Amino acid sequence: MIISASRRTDIPAFFSDWFYNRIERGFVLVRNPMNTHQVSRISIRPEIVDCIVFWTKNPEYFIKRLHQIEMYRYYFQYTITSYGKILEPNIPSLEELIECFKRLSKTIGRKRVIWRYDPIIITDEHSINYHKEHFAMIAQQLSEHTNKCVISFVDFYKKTMKNMSKINYYTLLEDQIIDLTNSLKLISEKYNIVLTSCAEEIDLSKQGIMHGKCIDDKLIEEISGYSLEAEKDKNQRAECGCIASIDIGAYNTCPHGCLYCYANYDMNQVRSNYAQHKKDSDLLYGNITKEDKITDKKVLSCKIVQKTLFDRDLPSQFMTSKVEK
Repeated sequence: MIISASRRTDIPAFFSDWFYNRIERGFVLVRNPMNTHQVSRISIRPEIVDCIVFWTKNPEYFIKRLHQIEMYRYYFQYTITSYGKILEPNIPSLEELIECFKRLSKTIGRKRVIWRYDPIIITDEHSINYHKEHFAMIAQQLSEHTNKCVISFVDFYKKTMKNMSKINYYTLLEDQIIDLTNSLKLISEKYNIVLTSCAEEIDLSKQGIMHGKCIDDKLIEEISGYSLEAEKDKNQRAECGCIASIDIGAYNTCPHGCLYCYANYDMNQVRSNYAQHKKDSDLLYGNITKEDKITDKKVLSCKIVQKTLFDRDLPSQFMTSKVEK
């Protein structure tokens, strides 16, 4: 089982204590976003979890406690753009984020910290040339601290367009996308960073940019030393190459307040939900009610080959294939 923590909210930035408490307890409760009274109890014991993928824009506090998850395999999808307070009102300064990225990379290794420069948005303040210049500036500073960068172009959904209503944003034509991605590719090559795309319909292979997997079985195998048997995630868009995972986050809970974010579409709801967060709760926010139905979710390890050089470092209970709760 792969844990996604989380596409729906920034757990490292805002729910660090809660996450580490759940690790100690060995399970988490997650509401079905399509049916909120359907609640899954998910085991997150180390022998079940093949990898944890963290998604964050600010893991400053979280990385101080990484020693508490040394029995897990994990890596970070770390977003650093350059929009400032216009589009990302509650994000720390670019300089702070870059320094934090470097510290994280030095702690766990550059392979396990992936830079996300996404989504790419064109506005009056953020032109194509702006992106070229700022991507180059960030790439230069991260060149010794990551192997990979993921890019994508913004998709606006009906529920999130109202958050952008006061911003003049523009849809790029295909030739403009090609121009920009050609430049980003040249910059990434200069700094020895592999550039991939995330869930893009447009084929950028002629620019040397391949469709990537944010939850990547090959990277997980490389990190863990195990072979995996994993299927494509059927709950993601057709263009998404990610393997299947279980997300333990919740929508409308991230105080970053990024205007373009698909996971936050009502800031009043975000404030309400965040106020209901308790670090000792089984749920990310709120309480179990009498209308809720809690079901134990069947979870399996995806490991198919476990006899590796890493075996000598693992407890004996890790030495079985297809571990089931």
